[in-house]
Amino acid sequence: MMTISPAPVILIALLAAFTAQAQIRFEEVAQKSNLRFTLRNGATGQFHQVELTAGGVATLDYNNDGCTDIFFTNGAALPSLRKTGPEFHNRLFRNNCDMTFTDVTAEAGLAGEGYSIAAAIGDFDNDGLPDIFVAGVKHNTLYRNLGNGRFADVTVKAGLAGKEWAVSAGWVDYDNDGYLDLFVSNYVVWDPATAPSCGTPQQKFYCHPKSYPGLANQLFHNNHDGTFTDVSKQSGIARHIGKGMGVAVADVDGDGFTDIFVANDSVRNFLFRNQGNGTFEEIGLEAGVALREDGFAIAGMGADLRDFDNDGKPDLVVSGILNDSFLLFRNQGGQPGFEDYAQRSGLLMGTRQFTGWSLGMYDFDNDGWKDIFFALSHLSQLDRYLGRDSALPNRVFRNREGKRFEDVSAAAGRDFQLPAMHRGVAFADFDNDGRLDAVVTVINGPVKLYRNVTPGGAHWLALRLQGRRANRMGLGATVHVHLADGRDLYNLATTAVGYASSSEALVRFGLGASREAESIEVKWPGGLTQRLNNVKAGRIIDIIEEVTP
Repeated sequence: MMTISPAPVILIALLAAFTAQAQIRFEEVAQKSNLRFTLRNGATGQFHQVELTAGGVATLDYNNDGCTDIFFTNGAALPSLRKTGPEFHNRLFRNNCDMTFTDVTAEAGLAGEGYSIAAAIGDFDNDGLPDIFVAGVKHNTLYRNLGNGRFADVTVKAGLAGKEWAVSAGWVDYDNDGYLDLFVSNYVVWDPATAPSCGTPQQKFYCHPKSYPGLANQLFHNNHDGTFTDVSKQSGIARHIGKGMGVAVADVDGDGFTDIFVANDSVRNFLFRNQGNGTFEEIGLEAGVALREDGFAIAGMGADLRDFDNDGKPDLVVSGILNDSFLLFRNQGGQPGFEDYAQRSGLLMGTRQFTGWSLGMYDFDNDGWKDIFFALSHLSQLDRYLGRDSALPNRVFRNREGKRFEDVSAAAGRDFQLPAMHRGVAFADFDNDGRLDAVVTVINGPVKLYRNVTPGGAHWLALRLQGRRANRMGLGATVHVHLADGRDLYNLATTAVGYASSSEALVRFGLGASREAESIEVKWPGGLTQRLNNVKAGRIIDIIEEVTP
């Protein structure tokens, strides 16, 4: 156990002054950054169900130049599900390291085929280069990063070609063998030729998810040779039929094995507990995260597993549809057990009138407490039938010392107030100033790039992990930072965040008034623990896993 010294009075005073003054603010800079992308969902007025689920965004440093790039998935023409022109291509934008971007899709070979929805970033072959998995409607693609600015489609060789409707995915080393495996969240059975039609010929609308049979999710084991084996049945994942949307991963019970949460649409959520022997047990009901506190199954969409109260245990946030309210579950430790914390935190009533898609739990003001960003928009049919504008502004909720979340969106800047049909959101520090930014896709509208301009000068620290026995990206590692003022902060390495999206793998900490971390403890997948002392703030540090011969 670590001995905690009494917090110096001066540091407490500085922290209190910072907390009182700081305000999360964003500036929308997509146009001036030359980030020009429009997410096309292929809508034709026929209310094809897939039009609702596009589309995600991913952040990655594909060329390892220290500046984070952006990859967008895109739709296709309907009902053929085929791309018909450049407006439907997936897109990769290279960060020029000056907060401007260049479209490098063609040279990278990433235009793609089929109706793409989600992106997941992970280094599946441990060569130090992030690869891209794209999930979509009956067509998935794995792109291997070749290291020369180009990607190769290795889907067929890898055995990952999809035949279901997938809307999210996440990389996770579920067996701690040092190679990333792949979890795919599948939605419902859908065929444009036989899909039900809802409403009347004069007033069509999108069908409720209950009109479609659900699907099982999939788990693919990495064979260490560029191929994968579908282990969905033997692992127990395929035994559970849902209507999967967002995916979040973390070791929720502290047993050293990564667990998997799936937000389901209008049926109960799943929590797959990793039993450490290659199998999973679905314990959503027992753990208290399957339903809202009143027993209602919300239309779950985005999800994130992170520690909002700094007690060392990952908590869970889930977004839903209008009148659902968004859910917050506090991890009580031990055998996986969560308490519904949405009402006490202020999220329950504060989000009831919203529809949330992607999201992320991050410390946007670097005060040491993780806040929550929600990408919002109602279903488009609300405009036509309920007289309510479907376009919504996004929302950011500030964490008040792990007890409550306060909606501070009104003070987040003029650009932040503009409504749109938002969908995916991914997070990274695009200008390397230590403040986390966000990129948000918009259905049939220009993308939004929110540069974090929060004032206050709070200190920060970011860790770039490199596994040796663990997977190269260190995904699944947990990090504990101890500060001289007595505070303990916790975070984890993951790229599976929100809905259909993937965020940077760096493990970030806001340090508030502290200029250094007194100690940093990294617990790598597989159990090895590594410690650093007296680490100065205001920088990204590389931590390579120490492995004794």
